[in-house]
This record gives sequence, structure tokens and C-alpha cells, in this order.
Amino acid sequence: MGAVLNVVKGASAPEAGHAFARARELWEQLGSPSEFIHIPFGQSLHHMLRGKLDVAQSLAEDLLRLSRQRNDSAGLVLGHLSSGRNLMVVGRFASSRSHLEEALALYDPVSHRSLAHRAEVHPHVTSRAYLGIVLLCLGLPDQALAWSNAAISEARRLAHPVSLAANLGFDARQLSLVGDNAALGQRADELAAVATEQGFAHWRATAMIFRGWVKVENGDVREGLSLLYSGSEACRATAAELWMPHHIALLAGACETAGQVEEALTLLDDALQIVERTGSAGSQPS
Repeated sequence: MGAVLNVVKGASAPEAGHAFARARELWEQLGSPSEFIHIPFGQSLHHMLRGKLDVAQSLAEDLLRLSRQRNDSAGLVLGHLSSGRNLMVVGRFASSRSHLEEALALYDPVSHRSLAHRAEVHPHVTSRAYLGIVLLCLGLPDQALAWSNAAISEARRLAHPVSLAANLGFDARQLSLVGDNAALGQRADELAAVATEQGFAHWRATAMIFRGWVKVENGDVREGLSLLYSGSEACRATAAELWMPHHIALLAGACETAGQVEEALTLLDDALQIVERTGSAGSQPS
């Protein structure tokens, strides 16, 4: 149930959190069996997206500790992926890179094949996508682009809609950071098509935001603002806080373009308050 709600409602949705919390209770009552190590992985993702980064990392470290004790390679893959993404969003890019590279080194396409069904995404695909963002933040744009493209190509080859939507979304965010609006528009359209077809609420809202930004940059400020407002509200409806400062920064930029300077300043104040509350460095507005 938690895995389904992650995809349909968004991993930050309260319903997903409740499902994973109950699953965690049952898991611990059974002695924390290895076949359900995706439970702490899903919990960590839920808390990360809600901006509870200390809780998210604590869950990831517990997963790594348990997996090391049991010599459980599948748990280590998910633990390193979870730690890598958590450390990315607090700005610890070098440590994040190490964890993500370790997840990729440990991943075996045969013995770990079932992880995609248990963790909702293919871990090696998602690790590549996060690594692309991390390398961009470390000042290595060429390597970042290569990893991001490799992640999307692999998601297409696997024909796994959840992994494809996630990686299109990660790549779109990366393109928005480097200012490649032509490529961003294409990625946002692709993401919107997959998310709409599959009913992925979070990714549909994300696509709306990036499509709105591209429209503003291309001179269609009115339609762009409408999409940015609608997408931001849809993201807020999933209780996601992690990337909201970035979304708000784009909306503030659009408001400035529209001559709504006071509104832009108010929005940026809201974004900075979220950054201060969550401790997220990777989503700070520029």
C-alpha cells in the first residue's frame, strides 16, 4: 500500500507515511526480515520529501547498519542510495557522491532485480540520476549530463514508468538549474505525458511548474504564471516541502518578469523560511 501511494499520491503524502509507519510496526514485530528492507527505504524518502531531513538520514543509517550486520547486499544498495539522496539535499555533495557510487558498484542486475518492485524505482537508474545532480553541484556539468542521460536511457530501456517519470523529473530540475530552457521544455513535456498517462500526481505537478517557467522565459508570461501557480499548489497538496524553495524561486522570477516585484519578494521570503525550517541546502533559491 505504501508503495502504491508513493506513486499515485506522492511519497510525501500523509497517506503514504501512515502506510509505511504501520508496515514498520509489523516489520519490527517479525524481527525486521530482509525481504522487507524497502520499508525503511520508503520511510526515509517520505520524511526527506517532507523536509524532515534528520529523520530521513537516521532511517537511512539504520538501514545501512542492519544490512552490514547481515551482509545483505540488497539492503546496502538501498541504504547507500537513501543516504546519497539525503546528503545531496543538505549540500554534502562529496559524501553524497560516495554513497551513490557505492550503490552503483554494489548493484547486481540479476540478484537485485526484484528491488524495482519493492522500492518502486530501479535503484541503479535513480542512483545515476541523483549522481547527475550531485556532479552538477560539484562543478562537473559534462559528467552530470552524461549520468543524467544514461539514467533516462536506461529507464526507457526497462520500460518502467515510475523510474522514467522520476528520472525525467530529475533531469528537468538539472536543466532548469543550468538554464537550458529549450531542453527543459522538451523534458517537461515528456514528463507531463508520462505523469498524465500513469496518474502520477507529484510528477504531473512538477511538469506543470517547469512548463510554466519555460513559457515565461519564452514571453508567454500570463500562461506561464498560471501554470507555475497551479503546479506549486498541486505540489503543496502532496505535503512535499523539499523542492518547494526551488519552485517558489521560479515563481518569484516569473512575478518579477511580470512586474509584480512585491509579490516576488514575498515569495522569496517564504522560500527562505522553508530552507531555514528544513535545513535543506540543495533546494535553496538562488
